Amino acid sequence: MTNPLGPPADQPYDALLLLSFGGPEGPDDVVPFLENVTRGRGIPRERLVEVGQHYFLFGGRSPINDQNKALMAALEADLAAAGIDLPVYWGNRNWEPYLVDAVRQMAADGRRHVACIATSAYSSWSSCRQYLDNIAEAVAAVPDAPRIDKVRWFAHHPGFVATVVDRTVEAVKALPAQLRDDARLVFVTHSIPTAMNEESGPEGGAYLAQHRDVAAAVAAGVAAVTGQQRPHELVFCSRSGSPRTPWLEPDVNDRLEELAADGVRAVVMVPVGFVSDHMEVVYDLDTEALATAEKLGIEARRAGTAGTDPRFVAALRELALERPIEACPAHCCLPRTTA
Repeated sequence: MTNPLGPPADQPYDALLLLSFGGPEGPDDVVPFLENVTRGRGIPRERLVEVGQHYFLFGGRSPINDQNKALMAALEADLAAAGIDLPVYWGNRNWEPYLVDAVRQMAADGRRHVACIATSAYSSWSSCRQYLDNIAEAVAAVPDAPRIDKVRWFAHHPGFVATVVDRTVEAVKALPAQLRDDARLVFVTHSIPTAMNEESGPEGGAYLAQHRDVAAAVAAGVAAVTGQQRPHELVFCSRSGSPRTPWLEPDVNDRLEELAADGVRAVVMVPVGFVSDHMEVVYDLDTEALATAEKLGIEARRAGTAGTDPRFVAALRELALERPIEACPAHCCLPRTTA
């Protein structure tokens, strides 16, 4: 998934590329952005307008681009502090600045060998393999494009886990004192079709397995800090696509209803599947799920994401400078379905 005409893999990197999903910058961008996201799936425009209402609640603007600008600045500062002279570029899959334009700029600047960080921490077609395909397409479209090596999945990195532990501890402490020890940790990630999970990773099932492993590590870290073991589980948000297609469950709102029926009085929702507070977090959790918890009489807090925490940023720098960057096997995360 790299440029076969590029330099040998042992050549030092001369740039770092931040690759992300992208998001609309204003109301007029919302439907065109969603058309980019769903291109080729035959989704009617009226359905996109309906989905776009989530964005219109926030002025038609996703927070993800500002968060990527902040992460880019944090990476530049971290590299400089480490004495590494490496320019940082940024490109998106679905909105400006587009990946192909970033590749054109890198080629114009004479960059020949680039390390790429995608803002998705886990293995699956949509969170890893599709980015590799995007890179290959952009490289093929740009004469004299640099070789681009994508960083491996990174959710298990200690810098990410430690940051999520601290964010979760902060959320636990924000609960009423009498409920903290009994609070349940509800780890949340983006749902995907079950078939996509079954094809994720070299052996299959990696998306779910990786999330469960990281959730267990974070729960253990929270217990070590607070001196209290708490039950934890993994739930999902942001399901989309045909209702006939099986997706990973349970949905966070459905699970909150079950927990309320079981007498659970307090939860901390941990968006472990996301590296920043973008739309799935600020709408699906901060808007929908917190409203569900309030309706059910559950005290709920939402843990922060890694964002630009220095430990997380340093982890990304370490991963980007690994040599060699670990390549995905050719059969990894192939798309049996993307519905």
